[in-house]
Amino acid sequence: MKSLQVATCQFSVEADVAHNLRWVLKQIGEAADQGAALVHFSECALSGYAGVEFTNFENFPWEQLCSATEEVMAAAKKNKVWVLLGSSHRLSGKKKPHNSLYVINPRGKIVDRYDKRFCTGCNEKHPTMDLSHFSPGNRPVTFRIHGITCGVLICYDYRFPELYREYKRLGVDVIFQSFHNARATSVHDPEYNIWKTIVPATMSCRAAENHFWISANNSTARPSRWPSFSVRPDGQVMGKLKSHQPGILITEMKLDRSLFDAPGPWREAAMNGQLHSGRVVSDPRSADVTCL
Repeated sequence: MKSLQVATCQFSVEADVAHNLRWVLKQIGEAADQGAALVHFSECALSGYAGVEFTNFENFPWEQLCSATEEVMAAAKKNKVWVLLGSSHRLSGKKKPHNSLYVINPRGKIVDRYDKRFCTGCNEKHPTMDLSHFSPGNRPVTFRIHGITCGVLICYDYRFPELYREYKRLGVDVIFQSFHNARATSVHDPEYNIWKTIVPATMSCRAAENHFWISANNSTARPSRWPSFSVRPDGQVMGKLKSHQPGILITEMKLDRSLFDAPGPWREAAMNGQLHSGRVVSDPRSADVTCL
């Protein structure tokens, strides 16, 4: 049975790249010591999150961020682990950066980069949302570890089930989803917190719909909406960390095909447009929707 030892990491993401780097390097080392093959970090873990940790990218220390990224790459090589690093990726000229996850292999090389596709919209009531600061990406990203196909998503992407179906068609076994649901409060009601309900519930649903594992992490900056967790293919949350505390969740993600898969017999047909199970009958009493 194929399996993957995953470290789902959380710490308080800040505007200070040096602070973030210290935590990333520390947790890479600790995760490797615990036998992790892949170390997964939250959205914008290294750069900090524009519009939340800092106002905008004006005067942002891009050279410092590049140097810090190189240190993370060196740590991946030293510890012989894969690293999924949340950060911001600079573009040319005056184009807005991407909100990204770098895929770094155990040789310390960036082998791919996922750019958040669904960036949250911005308006007068929500001036700090993603599209004020970031350019959306336009493609899925997959990579393979120990014969296991992995896919990558970021935060608001979770609201779009089409992305998960896309990854299912690509043969993905594990989804790594990096979030940043922390620090910001609702402009309408600071006490209202739908994210602590909807994010774990949606991740369980997406896992069970598609029968793959999910690693979902978050920043611990207060107020953090929910702590990092992992979900197995039947939708069961397998472990979670404590809110507002840095930590590492180690999960052995086994590709156990015996785990309950309710939509399994009909999933492929449904994905191909057959939105019913079994064989449709031809009967006048079926066609007449007003009869008793």
